[in-house]
Amino acid sequence: MADAPFLLEIDGLHKSFGDLEVLKGVSLRVRPREVIIVIGPSGSGKSTLLRCINRLEEPTRGVIRVDGVELSARGVDLNRARKDIGMVFQAFNLYPHLTALGNVALALRKVLRMSRQEAEARGRRMLERVGLADKASAYPGELSGGQQQRVAIARALALEPKLMLFDEPTSALDPELVGGVLRVMRDLRDEGMTMVVVTHEMSFARDGGDRVLFMDGGEVVEEGPPSTIFRNPAHQRTREFLQRVLHA
Repeated sequence: MADAPFLLEIDGLHKSFGDLEVLKGVSLRVRPREVIIVIGPSGSGKSTLLRCINRLEEPTRGVIRVDGVELSARGVDLNRARKDIGMVFQAFNLYPHLTALGNVALALRKVLRMSRQEAEARGRRMLERVGLADKASAYPGELSGGQQQRVAIARALALEPKLMLFDEPTSALDPELVGGVLRVMRDLRDEGMTMVVVTHEMSFARDGGDRVLFMDGGEVVEEGPPSTIFRNPAHQRTREFLQRVLHA
């Protein structure tokens, strides 16, 4: 992995909402198959960072490249570029009137122009991948929160992205449902999926990633291997945050 070209490159990323500067010059490099965990207090810019990567939020300035394509460039084909970026949100964002299979297959038909038969065949494979092969005909209202989030992951995976972004995917779940979602994410890691994960799940941050980024005040305060960040953080702000969340 050390010699691989970067899949994600971010240089000097700024994002302001009016007078509020939420991102203050964030830079990041992510190699293929690497899993980056982003931690930090609420309001530190973590979710805004993810939303800027796929241009759900418009960066104020800075450069973002995914697999060599500059998403921040004027005139870039965003629809084409976004096919390479899967995103899983805090809220599941499923269509309530569609079955689990219907939710997964919809983008395949609309974005990739697959036939219904092709889309449903791939959709079933994706549901099987997240452990929900038996829930293909269930509607979101018939599924637990954890199952709905796994359908959302299957929907993102169905487009065969090169990069997966997870924005606190377990924060809306009851504690007993968190494990199933994290298990799917660990499987993806083991399969070699490149991921950037914003999470408050410190156990996953500690053992699920290659690097941990600690953000505060719109900046990356420090980054390093999970063992270093959790056992011997260099920055006082990181130490204070970890002490607060690990001993809450």
